[in-house]
Amino acid sequence: MLQFQLIEASLVDWSRAQFALTACYHWLFVPLTLGLAVVMGVMETLYVIRKDDFWKRTAQFWMRLFGINFAIGVATGIILEFEFGTNWSNYSWLVGDIFGAPLAIEGIVAFFMESTFIAVMFFGWNKVGRRFHLASTWLTGIGATLSAWWILVANSWMQHPVGMVFNPETVRHEMVDFWAVAFQGVAVTKFFHTVMSGWMTGAVFAVGVSCWYLLQGRHKRMALASIRVACAVGLFATLAVIYTGDRSGIEIAKHQPMKLAAAEGLQQGGEGAAFSIVPGVEVPQLLSILATHDPKGYVPGINDLLNGYSHNGETHLSAAEKMERGRRAVEAFGRLRANLKDHPEQAAEARRQFDENVKYFGYGYIDHPEELVPNIPIVYWSFRVMVGAGMALLLVLVLVLWHERRGLLEQRRWLLHLGVWSILLVYAAGQAGWIVAEVGRQPWAIQDMLPVGTAVSQLETASVQTTFVLFAVLFTALLAAEVRIMCRAIKQGPEEKTE
Repeated sequence: MLQFQLIEASLVDWSRAQFALTACYHWLFVPLTLGLAVVMGVMETLYVIRKDDFWKRTAQFWMRLFGINFAIGVATGIILEFEFGTNWSNYSWLVGDIFGAPLAIEGIVAFFMESTFIAVMFFGWNKVGRRFHLASTWLTGIGATLSAWWILVANSWMQHPVGMVFNPETVRHEMVDFWAVAFQGVAVTKFFHTVMSGWMTGAVFAVGVSCWYLLQGRHKRMALASIRVACAVGLFATLAVIYTGDRSGIEIAKHQPMKLAAAEGLQQGGEGAAFSIVPGVEVPQLLSILATHDPKGYVPGINDLLNGYSHNGETHLSAAEKMERGRRAVEAFGRLRANLKDHPEQAAEARRQFDENVKYFGYGYIDHPEELVPNIPIVYWSFRVMVGAGMALLLVLVLVLWHERRGLLEQRRWLLHLGVWSILLVYAAGQAGWIVAEVGRQPWAIQDMLPVGTAVSQLETASVQTTFVLFAVLFTALLAAEVRIMCRAIKQGPEEKTE
């Protein structure tokens, strides 16, 4: 039976740290998989259309790097999903009926599809026709993208839970509307924003490696052709990331106002809220525009959300009031469970009181209002790293493509060096984006419903500390191995002749 109780902070912190470690390492591999799938798919399409073996050799080169990255990404992803059962068993019990559905679909449909066609992609060059092989390459990428879709559906539901009801008799959330879970606005926006950031990562990676070849004076034709393809993919993806980022801001302002306030360090909100570039440098009304698409739109600050506020005739409860109503729900839940079999009238009254306050059930496990505020410095600066890096990468892609089209790129060694170092920048942007998304919703495992303190498994803290160290060593070794194998494959370069 699920036990609704707060666990010691050290266990919660170590469990969060272990999950964050696994997620951060996993996200080093996923975006490159998504992005290189598109880059190599475009190149093989050019090979099929033009029947030029140069494009075949170029596609095979990027495919080799894709394969190295894909293999290690699978390993970290499997461990990440297992941690829901080992470290977050209360969470899995409470919402498994909902959260498990998209993950099951991801494994049965998307991952199966991806795993099937990747074999044809790697080993079918001389065994199947060109068009069938091209279809396998694109279907591998589509499979990876569908995997991302269902995983992001699950994550989006944690950010904005919909399509379910809580059954106090079974102590589980039960799905009542699958389509609301799968296609809610938060999920659609997060999917396109995340996948496009993956395309951006793959494109910048390809540009960076190609710039390194130009600096070395090797494989010039392949490098320049790859830059043209990758820049086109990267520019499209970057513009899509900007657009979906704008839509994401609207969703966050609507469903997670505390995350938005923390990302801005906004203590006191109001109409016409300014956007903070860095502390002390603000753009008037820009935050209201981003959050509401209205220069005079109202954006609540941290103090407003904690103390309660009214706007347009609508009253928003303070944190203390939500916590009080949450405690009523917890108390009614206990009475309902105790009287369910032998005292139906008392159980019915407890059920009525529970239903009146169930919206704030999670707040019943919050001890102090300050717990509802995420780590402001981490969220604030991560947001600026994400946005600043994205803008810088857009500029780099434009400059690289502009100089390449005019035949000047090889002469601009400073720009080639910038292209190489942009690989690190795009990874920094991706990691920072997930930090904003996940740290920004703390202390909630599920927004407004389940605090992390009640979601964690009842384990010995020492056990989690031990596995944290083991995972840190293992993941670091895997990353070092991938980087070494990648570097070796890049130094080797593409095959000069088609076998």
